[in-house]
Amino acid sequence: MSIQVSNLSKNYGQQKAVDSISFSIGRGEIVGFLGPNGAGKSTTMKMITGYLQADGGTATVCGINVRDNALAAKQKIGYLAEANPLYYDMYVREYLSFVVGVYKIENEQQVIEETIALVGLTPEANKKIGQLSKGYKQRVGLAAALVHTPEVLILDEPTSGLDPNQIIEIRNVIKAQGSNKTVLFSSHILQEVQAICDRVIIINKGKLVADSLLSQLQQKSDVESVRVSFKEALESEWLQRLPAIRSIEKINTHTWLLKTIDATEARKQLLELSLKENLNIESLQTEGNSLEDIFRQLTVNPS
Repeated sequence: MSIQVSNLSKNYGQQKAVDSISFSIGRGEIVGFLGPNGAGKSTTMKMITGYLQADGGTATVCGINVRDNALAAKQKIGYLAEANPLYYDMYVREYLSFVVGVYKIENEQQVIEETIALVGLTPEANKKIGQLSKGYKQRVGLAAALVHTPEVLILDEPTSGLDPNQIIEIRNVIKAQGSNKTVLFSSHILQEVQAICDRVIIINKGKLVADSLLSQLQQKSDVESVRVSFKEALESEWLQRLPAIRSIEKINTHTWLLKTIDATEARKQLLELSLKENLNIESLQTEGNSLEDIFRQLTVNPS
């Protein structure tokens, strides 16, 4: 396994920031690492990369124990930290040249230009880093993580500050890198995780609460979604009467997204409502749960 985490723990005083979590990730996997603020995501990533020492358990990268040989492990890793520390007085190429020098990479200029093109930095490559927008600063951090062609990429909020077009471009970069690397990345933009990843790991209050293929996680979910459209405009009170409905989201005056623990019963009750009140249903379908639904189920007052 490219990343192997076994009973990893970190305490800050009496608080358990990371509470004995274990998981493994193989080559060619792109895995989303999710959790609410303060769940322990960044702390876990810092321990895997060797920037923070664990209080218990082990982390290995490409077979190298991070605690025993942090320098060798770091040579295998490309790391984009959440804070993205950069030297704002340096020019983009100057900074990447500095990073290349740290890794003692040959063909320096060729590697730098290829990496600049890869992350879409070319239009801003002649500027000082401090002159760049937040989105382009994020690209510089990603370029620094990629410039030494690491086997493992660990990305903490890689699309932070990017506009929708830039997000799509960086998404494509991450997906391309995932074909021959191991990628673990954290994001609060759940749609991004859903678009990029087949597998997600979710932690809450320092504990692992899910590690599964997204498709399997959606099947295990207790809550189902039913989308219904009526010909008539409808008030929410009509739907709140139905026992099978747990929550209601108004799409527009005709269309509603309903959460239920029994989609079959919910559809039956909707049909009965339409007959009783002389309403016309134009469409009625069960939908798979979104990653947002699953995330809330596992992290908001979990059982």
